[in-house]
Amino acid sequence: MTRSAAPPDAVVRYAAHGDGLIDVHLPASLHPAARPLVVLLHGGFWRPEYDRRHTRPLSNALAAQGFVVATPEYRRIGAGGWPGTFDDVSAAMGALPGLLAGIGVPTTTTTLLGHSAGGQLALWLAGEGYDVARAVGLAPVADLRLAAREGLGGGAAVDLLGGTPEEVPDRYAAADPMTRLAEPPACAVVVVHGTEDLQVPVASSRGLAARHRFVDYRELDGVEHFALIDPLSTAWPAVLAAVRGEPAGG
Repeated sequence: MTRSAAPPDAVVRYAAHGDGLIDVHLPASLHPAARPLVVLLHGGFWRPEYDRRHTRPLSNALAAQGFVVATPEYRRIGAGGWPGTFDDVSAAMGALPGLLAGIGVPTTTTTLLGHSAGGQLALWLAGEGYDVARAVGLAPVADLRLAAREGLGGGAAVDLLGGTPEEVPDRYAAADPMTRLAEPPACAVVVVHGTEDLQVPVASSRGLAARHRFVDYRELDGVEHFALIDPLSTAWPAVLAAVRGEPAGG
């Protein structure tokens, strides 16, 4: 996404390293009531070339709908990987309540929202015991073993975890939503994927939903990968419904 977007209303720090930042986008009014929080995890196949800025149009659109939106940055492949990338998103989640309170931003329920590689991280965080209402994966890399086998993102899954599934099976077992969600998390899990996705094959999400029947899977015919983070696309109503906790088509 190269469309211009408004910068965050605040930037808070959750860790001392250079990527330990969280952008905070606010609705027009926070008062008198607290607002629901969306924690938005950006994609980019966990690579440093892609950062949180490309999701700002989506953050702006969600804030316009009344959400507080927090977009953590995290160390990607190279500085991060396993376990650094996972440690970072977990640290950001743990720090967020205090950081938001510190800047006077009251919130109510929390929704995890992630796109592509960020969708994988959102599904991973769903099992970490944080107080969240739902985890929404938009075209998530929901099958890391498939991603490794097919070389998605130029071998991104192998680079993230430091080896193939045969070389580091324990890491795949801990990180891959296919196995990670064997025990259903306490929150609702929603996955939205388009049939025309060329970056992350829709088979990944179909397989996740087939294996884990509690996943609320919503497939969008004719929708490509980046449409899911474009509030001007035809996919936007489906994305907004998932974030709001509404049924498909609601």
